[in-house]
Amino acid sequence: MTNRTRKRRPLRTAVRLLLLILAAALLIFWDNTALQVTHADAAFPTLPAGFDNCRIVVLGDLHTASFGEDNAHLFETVAEQAPEYIFLVGDLVDAGREVPPGYLAAVASGLSAIAPTYYVTGNHEWAVGHVPEMKETLTENGVHVLSNQSLSLTRNEDTVVLAGIDDPNGYADQKTPEEVAAEVAEEWGDPFWILLAHRNNAFAEHYSLLGADLVVSGHGHGGLVRLPFTDGLVSTEHTFFPSYTAGLYEKNGSTLFVTRGLGNSGFTFRLFNRPEVAVLTLHKG
Repeated sequence: MTNRTRKRRPLRTAVRLLLLILAAALLIFWDNTALQVTHADAAFPTLPAGFDNCRIVVLGDLHTASFGEDNAHLFETVAEQAPEYIFLVGDLVDAGREVPPGYLAAVASGLSAIAPTYYVTGNHEWAVGHVPEMKETLTENGVHVLSNQSLSLTRNEDTVVLAGIDDPNGYADQKTPEEVAAEVAEEWGDPFWILLAHRNNAFAEHYSLLGADLVVSGHGHGGLVRLPFTDGLVSTEHTFFPSYTAGLYEKNGSTLFVTRGLGNSGFTFRLFNRPEVAVLTLHKG
């Protein structure tokens, strides 16, 4: 073996290592910036016939991210899905970052121009503070803010009820989810109703017991790293192998739909878990 051959081996190893690092960096960049449209279908025997095939885009956990200049690519992608409603399930902002000037107004006006948009707070809004001002900005720019309240949606002469609760990080004296559910029953009787509630991990032991036909949540970030045969690797509470992090689930007669979300909190990143524009279609059956 010549000295020249011996010298080439470390160089080749270094080049291969560099290429591997570059490939990994490109993969992580792609997994955290390239929007992915996903589709889910949820069937309910009690769904009013007028809402059969109703198409909803669910967005969550934006964490002040931008997809395209002023989120133009996000708006374009959402519009291409032709939603009849848009549900925003919290964490538009991030406690570890300043909210860029005009950010909330731009998100609100961009989405509400596509379809009626409904929003509930996540934990990060309350950590940032100034929640009343945030809600006012969203409302002024076309978003329907649901703060522990309900309203009716009408489609093809049929009605469903949409309720939304503020995150548990909200005011100590705010209405409880049970009080909101009781108000739905008192005002609407026994309707088909949908609950927007940010925290996916509260479904099994709490939100599934409220009587809502469908709960729509975020918060789980898809488990951050999506490995085969798992529901994600790490929860937002830093536990391993969480559940209820993406897609459809059922418990206690209630159905949960969770979006994997769009952005990242703090220094976290996604792997095999691209930012999600989730399309949920309701079916009677």
